[in-house]
Amino acid sequence: MSRTALILRHVSFEDLGHWKSVLESADYTLEYIDNGVVELDNRDPLAPDLVIVLGGPISVNDTLGYPFLCETQRFLRKRLELGMPTLGICLGAQLMAQALGGEVLPQPRVEIGFKTLSLSSAGYLGPLKHLEGVPVLHWHGERFTLPEGATVLAATDVCSVQGFSVGNTLMGLQFHPEVEADGFERWLIGHTLELARANISPQNLRQQALLSASLLKEAGQKLLRDWLAGLSS
Repeated sequence: MSRTALILRHVSFEDLGHWKSVLESADYTLEYIDNGVVELDNRDPLAPDLVIVLGGPISVNDTLGYPFLCETQRFLRKRLELGMPTLGICLGAQLMAQALGGEVLPQPRVEIGFKTLSLSSAGYLGPLKHLEGVPVLHWHGERFTLPEGATVLAATDVCSVQGFSVGNTLMGLQFHPEVEADGFERWLIGHTLELARANISPQNLRQQALLSASLLKEAGQKLLRDWLAGLSS
């Protein structure tokens, strides 16, 4: 029987990437909505079997400039309070962490590029185990504190909470395990001003993506398959 997955997207090129085929193989019917364009207050947050909140270039704290973020928080809180399956990536993870009572704060420096994670003991025992030794994409200038009741899954030298979980049904990942090489040029074009401000070479990022893409695709898809399997355990 088909299940429904609602995908909250903030910019068109930060999509499901190679996770799309995993979800479709697991019999999920996918519905993208452009967050901030579609009013979430008109949607039932408990209706989808799964909600995935994707990344984007805005700060969760800029509610004055982007009032829809308050609407997103209301939508997420209703799901998270009941532990309904919800997964966040980068901005999505920050929105989840904030909705669960964590704080989103500036980092000492921007973290952009491909590098490996340091997994916690819980990370080694869960779906993130597939990412051990695999360079994943990091693209953020803010971090979040661990919400009360959550378990830290991974860290880097710049960011002490790169992922968290609450039970088997809630997971937030600061990094991008979904990104694929075929669409990566859109990231470089879409974030050109941020790369210039951070003095980061698009040529170097492009080369990193080419070197890491096949490993990340295999590991990232295994991660999602394991997490989805855990929803019914």
